[in-house]
Amino acid sequence: GPLNFQPESGIHVDSPPTIPTLTTSYAHGTSTTSLLHTTVGETLLRTVERWPDREAMAFLEGGVRKTFAQFQQDVDRAAAGLLALGLTKGDRLGMWGPNTYEWILFQFATAKAGIILVSVNPVYQLQEAEFALRKVGCKAIVCPEQFKTQKYCNMLRQICPEIESSTPGDIKSARLPDLRSVIVLDNRQPGMLHFEDVMEAGSSQYVQQLQDLQKTISFDDPINIQFTSGTTGAPKGATLSHFNIVNNAYYVGKRVGYTWKPHPRICLPVPLYHCFGSVGGGMCMAVHGISLVFPSAGYDGKANIAALESERCTFIYGTPTMYVDMISQPDLAKYDLSSVETGIMAGSPCPPELVKKVISAMGIKGITIGYGTTENSPVTFCADPLDNIQRKSETVGFIMDHLEVKVVNPTTGEVVPLGELGEIMIRGYCVMLEYWGDQAKTEECITKSGWYKTGDIGSLDAYSYCRIEGRIKDMLIRGGENIYPAEIEQFLHTHPKVKEAQVVGVKDFRMGEEVCACIKLADGEKCTAEEIKAYCKGQVIPSLIFSNELFYITLSSVVEQFERLSLLSDHMALCLNRPCPERPQTGGKGSY
Repeated sequence: GPLNFQPESGIHVDSPPTIPTLTTSYAHGTSTTSLLHTTVGETLLRTVERWPDREAMAFLEGGVRKTFAQFQQDVDRAAAGLLALGLTKGDRLGMWGPNTYEWILFQFATAKAGIILVSVNPVYQLQEAEFALRKVGCKAIVCPEQFKTQKYCNMLRQICPEIESSTPGDIKSARLPDLRSVIVLDNRQPGMLHFEDVMEAGSSQYVQQLQDLQKTISFDDPINIQFTSGTTGAPKGATLSHFNIVNNAYYVGKRVGYTWKPHPRICLPVPLYHCFGSVGGGMCMAVHGISLVFPSAGYDGKANIAALESERCTFIYGTPTMYVDMISQPDLAKYDLSSVETGIMAGSPCPPELVKKVISAMGIKGITIGYGTTENSPVTFCADPLDNIQRKSETVGFIMDHLEVKVVNPTTGEVVPLGELGEIMIRGYCVMLEYWGDQAKTEECITKSGWYKTGDIGSLDAYSYCRIEGRIKDMLIRGGENIYPAEIEQFLHTHPKVKEAQVVGVKDFRMGEEVCACIKLADGEKCTAEEIKAYCKGQVIPSLIFSNELFYITLSSVVEQFERLSLLSDHMALCLNRPCPERPQTGGKGSY
């Protein structure tokens, strides 16, 4: 008979889906709210006009507080100053430093002038910094002289010895040929401009130039380059547009309640160079008029807790590690955290137990988990603050508004049945423009039909809630079958005698890869490989090979991991008492 297309099998995401409508591992988050088509500059201006006297941000360590109106004034001055330095629309400016007022100021000043902000990791050392700055051709760099052990100006002088004898604003360097200006935020340095010089340089002609420039800036222009390390190889510059980040900030805010809560105050310990800080923090401020509280320039667990109380924050952002830090503060109980209703945990896999602990120890009932990748601007799944504890702790939430997701078999590219594991792919407004200056890498991860390959393995349920299992790099292919170590490890952990288990692939002539489970028994237990094999029979891959020696998990870099894996590459290795390699427990690619 005729195909009966039922549009109601879609998922509507204005509120958490309550009807299990999905029939396969594909979902489209339909929304009653249209996408925004404004630039970063226009977005901020609208919020400034709505709440001029509301506090936009407080930097507790530097003692800086700004209302939206004050912030807009600074942004316009800095933007005119950048034009006066000779930067023009499309040029790149590198921001290299910790969470300070100037970071967020230049985030919006560059956007206003159509200059592309390059977020440089503040812990980069010489080679990484040189690579990143040269790759995207930064014309200007903004940094403090130093922060803690990082001596930024010294590193720049090592890369470009020519700076010392240059006229500020006219650097000519062999190793960074595009670089013209270094803008230092604290102590004046030879050959460099000072922050104040930039703020003073924007005379009336440049203010006019800035005004005229506005109509030429399009919401599809690139505006931000974020470096994602990837687990191997050189950092890649994910290039995001106004459209990417303005919309992601809008829909994240809509999901967690910024669109209706009276006046959210967000405690922001996450770094601004990361999407979580710059989009979830800075952009959400510009879009929703929320207030940001920065407890410290560099991460400090105690300062976070103190800020929650002293600033009456209603919201907190953090990675799982930061929450572990907060709940283990010895004097946690003496702080009054009653103002804190909600929070987001994201950036790497969030253990269910930790989510429950945050609720019980800190009283943050509305904690939600988000998932995304820098290349997706970044958030693609997020739970609702009112979701039940099981959904909050075991999934990364449901698909975000306007986005499509499909879960495919990584080998064949076919959509897998609902609930089965495969590679998560995302399509929609959030997919980055490209990796800057790297067409080949861009084409590797964005398909002809516009799907972004996340490299993460997971599954969908009928409501579009997603579970993340691990990275595709961890996947083993045994006799043509895709095997996910995390699944087997979870199963092995259910055996009463097993304390820890790690599953790795070893080369096998017949199967290509054979599955090796390395087991550490609970204290005082005895167990044979046969016993474990019998336990697995009919449950998980039957032909596991077991090392019957105890093994030791050693935290290692990815490089060491590959070296150690070669120890296991023939079956003889299994009889030797060798430490077993650990698969690094990484989050999503460039997990934001």
